[in-house]
Amino acid sequence: MSPDPRTYPNRRQSSVTAATLADRAETLLANGYRLALISGHDDPDAFRVVYLFVAGQPDRRVELFLTTSRSAPQIPSLAALSFPAGRFERELHDLFGIEVTDHPLLRRLVLHQHWPEAWYPMRRDAGPPPAFGDIDEPYPFITVAGTGVYEIPVGPIHAGLIEPGHFRFSVVGETILKLKARLWFVHKGIEKLAEGKLIADVLPLAERVSGDTTAGHALAFSLAVEEARDWAVSPQAQVLRAILLELERLYNHVTDIGALCNDVGYGIANAHAQRIREQLLRLNKHVTGHRLLRGAITPGATRVRALPEPEVLTAIAADIKQIVDIALDNSVVLDRMTGTAVLSLDQARDIGTLGYVARASGIDHDARRDHPFTELTAGVVAAAHTDGDVLARLLTRVDEIDNSVALLTQLLETWPPLSAETTKPTWLAAGRSSGVGLVEGWRGTIVHRVECDADGTVSRLKIVDPSFFNWPALPVALADTIVPDFPLTNKSFNLSYAGNDL
Repeated sequence: MSPDPRTYPNRRQSSVTAATLADRAETLLANGYRLALISGHDDPDAFRVVYLFVAGQPDRRVELFLTTSRSAPQIPSLAALSFPAGRFERELHDLFGIEVTDHPLLRRLVLHQHWPEAWYPMRRDAGPPPAFGDIDEPYPFITVAGTGVYEIPVGPIHAGLIEPGHFRFSVVGETILKLKARLWFVHKGIEKLAEGKLIADVLPLAERVSGDTTAGHALAFSLAVEEARDWAVSPQAQVLRAILLELERLYNHVTDIGALCNDVGYGIANAHAQRIREQLLRLNKHVTGHRLLRGAITPGATRVRALPEPEVLTAIAADIKQIVDIALDNSVVLDRMTGTAVLSLDQARDIGTLGYVARASGIDHDARRDHPFTELTAGVVAAAHTDGDVLARLLTRVDEIDNSVALLTQLLETWPPLSAETTKPTWLAAGRSSGVGLVEGWRGTIVHRVECDADGTVSRLKIVDPSFFNWPALPVALADTIVPDFPLTNKSFNLSYAGNDL
């Protein structure tokens, strides 16, 4: 199937062949684009693979469409050009059964070893799964051999409320030689559940991709739907959305700052951070009626009950600053964080990291500026550090809190209304239409790509949470650190299991 019958103002689409894909991708990457998404599509006559490349300043988006036969689906690998591409391709192979030629490591990524062979859950004709294998069968980890080397297994069940993930440490003494993270224990099937549903019925799924990123995922989905349906949204609605996005950033960054202090034994700083977090959660409920900001952002509209007072936000920022200053004045806190679990600029760039993980290593990327949905965020200065250690990831969050409060003050000065809504279009372009939503969530850039049929139902929803990009960086940063620093390092990344395990 060819690109959409419609054209889009800031997204170019073109078809490629297996022979031309690599050259086109290499040219885009050389011109400053990054691969944001690869999405598989089970069309009636063929399998279609969509490659989304994006670049900022100005906002640019390019999609390449590659089709392959249903009887023997096959695409060439881009793993030699892009590390994220190799992981997206493994996902395609697991879920759609599309063979990827010349892939350096085409082993399972999403599906564990006990999942049935040759059953591809994202295909239209997948049907019920065959019998699963033995769930207790050993997982094929790479074994590190040598004198004094031993393994430490952690998880998949953890203390607390986090979702399951297994970590296998190969260590000598306390030094980590290799860490393997095994994810995808929870298969919610969100993308499959979205197929064939009305837009209004898919929105609750988008809000629940990752519970701490309600506004980010709801907004990315809404922006994608609005582009697909040529659904104009008022500037006032976009301002309200930007406000909610920053409120979500604030409460999560404050939570992480406290948790990082707690992991180095400075519990009093964590207690005060949790006190401020509770203030922010109550502020969320005052603004939207929900502590996690659910229900405020919908396609075509944004509705709140009240607006936050700038004076309240300024006071909260000052409170946070005092806690951080006290914590960093403690030599033990500073020593534990400085130089711990360094992710270099080259490593961060090669892996394709996003958000505060990338910015702490010196990558200047922020979708609020690079892919703005309101002109009021186009001037955002991305908080950036260069050391790439735990301290840099903490300080990046601290800077982003200051920047968020400043941005919120600017947004509130426009006096947006409490409700801004645009009437839903009564028509769709003939045939398929698509839309892309790019949002700088608190963890990093979120991407939703939606395809709608003429009857207004969603035929395909592809979701990429920034954690998909950032999880591979955690083992790299932990190489040659010590086992006791794993909880601290893990919290400094604070990656989402739920956002990754769709």
